[in-house]
Amino acid sequence: MTLSATEYARLEAKMQALKAAGVPFAMATVVRTVDATSAKPGGKALLDRQGTILMGWVGGGCARGAVGKAAREAIETGAPQLISLRPQELLETEGLTAGDMRDGVRFARNGCPSKGTMDVFVEPVLPLPDLVIFGTGLVAMALADLGGRLDFKVTLCGADGAEIDPGLARHVTPDFEIAADGFVVVATQGQGDLAALRAAVTGDAAYVSFVGSRRKFASLVEKLQAEDARLAPHLARVHAPAGLDINAITPEEIALSVLAQITSLRRSRAVRKGGDV
Repeated sequence: MTLSATEYARLEAKMQALKAAGVPFAMATVVRTVDATSAKPGGKALLDRQGTILMGWVGGGCARGAVGKAAREAIETGAPQLISLRPQELLETEGLTAGDMRDGVRFARNGCPSKGTMDVFVEPVLPLPDLVIFGTGLVAMALADLGGRLDFKVTLCGADGAEIDPGLARHVTPDFEIAADGFVVVATQGQGDLAALRAAVTGDAAYVSFVGSRRKFASLVEKLQAEDARLAPHLARVHAPAGLDINAITPEEIALSVLAQITSLRRSRAVRKGGDV
């Protein structure tokens, strides 16, 4: 069964709604079938993080378990999955068992009486990662510009009274706010450093960095620890100075070094999970 034009339009609308809501999902597409199978090449389905089909068709109950498992793994790791459902006899003939991985293909058993073979590509569609920038100076603006190009969802904080190009960030706030599990860069550069750093380390960010010298950061740490000794372990996690050491001088070069560090950490986290995002 393949999708009609109307069904495909509905599927596209559902995808856009999920993206707009920031909900992770997976798209499963039947890419090949051999012998009798209920799904045909081109069949598509959307699945949620639990592996439940939200819309579409990629086969009956014989396929749903394997496709659902692949969708869960794809969303968890950020890595696409290619699964091949084959009858037990064919798996044994090729020296395979269900769950084996060979040349990037995960094999699963098709227990349907049809004894057909079906290959399904499962691609995760994940929300854009948050990049929260404290500050409205030149480095902050360069970070927002480059972060948008690298597909981050950019939020600029501390923009009280500042004129900000609306194309630089999806969200602009006069207060110091951060998004959970986001990447936070304190680039206030003398304009509210203490308040911004305090907000950054008391949130639930996956990464926090400080644009400034080690001496300046040490002074801020001393003040914050004097306020609340419980902040010490959170301050110890801050990358300061922010970014990779590329001898950056200009605001654009500093932004490049910071986002290079964020990208490195983001990708390494995905690799440790077993995939890429």
